[in-house]
Amino acid sequence: MGWGIIGGVTRRLMLLDTASLYFRAYFGVPDSVRAPDGTPVNAVRGLLDFIGRLVQDHRPDELVACMDADWRPAWRVELIPSYKAHRVASPHEGVPDEEEIPDTLAPQVPIIEAVLDALGIARVGVAGYEADDVIGTLAGRATGPVDIVTGDRDLYQLIDDKRGVRVLYPLKGVGSLHLTDEAALREKYGVDGPGYVDLALLRGDPSDGLPGVPGIGEKTAAKLLDAFGDLAGIMAAVDDPRSKLTPSQRKRLDEAREYVAVAPTVVRVAGDVPLPDFDPALPTGPRDPAMVDALATRWGLGGALRRLLATLQQ
Repeated sequence: MGWGIIGGVTRRLMLLDTASLYFRAYFGVPDSVRAPDGTPVNAVRGLLDFIGRLVQDHRPDELVACMDADWRPAWRVELIPSYKAHRVASPHEGVPDEEEIPDTLAPQVPIIEAVLDALGIARVGVAGYEADDVIGTLAGRATGPVDIVTGDRDLYQLIDDKRGVRVLYPLKGVGSLHLTDEAALREKYGVDGPGYVDLALLRGDPSDGLPGVPGIGEKTAAKLLDAFGDLAGIMAAVDDPRSKLTPSQRKRLDEAREYVAVAPTVVRVAGDVPLPDFDPALPTGPRDPAMVDALATRWGLGGALRRLLATLQQ
């Protein structure tokens, strides 16, 4: 299955890291924005305005809201038990991990899902995988250009100028996006897309519970990758007494072998997620107008929905 070309015409695919965007909406829109019954809907309305702005500014032909069906997959935790462990809410043995999110955000997620479905915006999540993995699989199968909208730097690994895959990273809302391509990636980190996996696992990421290699920060990791090419080259240098690693670097990397052996599987997004059948085409009108009207009334979403529908119809 591939997306991007229909009838010989190249089509642009936009992939949303949906949770990343609705978290930003939640913290960017005051929680005084509420439904008629007083329920906060700031994340819902903020996300709808985000999507409208993205469609208005970038005019994708296809758009997929990628979801975290499993925000902390067991196969990643098995390799690195600390993976996102600090985000688990009230852990209990034998009970599936739930992500700790603000009390007033959690009830808004089902509303977001219902609105996207009523609009006809494709929403894809797959059991056992994170949204990043869905994005990686869709980007890998696309035959046209791809815009990935995310506030998660992990997805920089998918950037590929030859295939037209770039990341739109929100700086403030989605009105200000940093377009990250290979040139921007090299300028900031000194690596290309695939090289970002090696950089990230060496540096570590406290927000994901990735320990990294102690004493190897971002700048040192970039210098090592520049000197030795990739992670395999760096670890080969550890075993080569003639290599120009400092004694402390050699010692730290040698002691981190167990972590370095498994971290690439955890950090690299999956490219082989078994996706369901769905239609990625951006709708020009609501799939279920009656449901859109009902949701607009129930949750006080009229203005945000009208703005988004007007943009979709352009």
